Amino acid sequence: MTIPNSTLQTENIFKNRLLKGDICYGGWSTMGSTVATELLGLSGFDWVLIDGEHGANDYRSCVEQLLALNGTSAAAFIRPDANDPVTLKRLLDFGFYNFLIPMVESAQSAESAVRATRYPPDGIRGVSVSTRSNRFGSQLDYFKQINQSICMIVQIESPLGIQNVKEITETPGVDCVFIGPQDIAASLGFIANPSAKEVQDVMKDLAKKIISYGKPVGILAASQVDAKIYRDWGIQFIGVGSDQAYIKKSAATILSDLKS
Repeated sequence: MTIPNSTLQTENIFKNRLLKGDICYGGWSTMGSTVATELLGLSGFDWVLIDGEHGANDYRSCVEQLLALNGTSAAAFIRPDANDPVTLKRLLDFGFYNFLIPMVESAQSAESAVRATRYPPDGIRGVSVSTRSNRFGSQLDYFKQINQSICMIVQIESPLGIQNVKEITETPGVDCVFIGPQDIAASLGFIANPSAKEVQDVMKDLAKKIISYGKPVGILAASQVDAKIYRDWGIQFIGVGSDQAYIKKSAATILSDLKS
């Protein structure tokens, strides 16, 4: 059995939007909740990132949330806990197309991530002919199309990564470079304070360089105020808060109003 219009199903429409220059807003999913993730997807976000690095997620919860996003217009992103080929292979087989790789500090690290998400001859991804990603073997054009459909975003969040930004950005297969505010702030002596002017200046300069090298820039904003600032810098892949942050902020606002 073959799947009708299978080529259209393999095409990564979100990647096309990102490379075209669209501004894309996303939400962070950290709680391991399919309901919260689906709600984010239904809220109008362009993408939702399932966080396997800092979030309460494992392989099973990642797959469940990927399924929960199927009925929404949001593209599903995954941030694995490490830049590991075996981990990436499993996430690919589960059906993830869009990746945010943490703590990339060199062109070699970026190239490793790219190659881990591509089948030979472009990479080293292991082959299984029946996985959820290829409709359990029924999508016959999958192996011809999928290498071009992977969206690879690498995250710079350390002084070494900042130092090597040009080489990282220009690595073939890297589609976007993401700035990690919290770890950059910590490395500069402003832990948990990415709004410090010194941190903002470094990140603004970093964004300017990435754009000058011809790649889109991503970032996680703590609020819509920060998101607007980053948008004005030319950043187009913008995360705005997280599931737990939305709940915490809304609950605190309601209670403060009631108790005032």
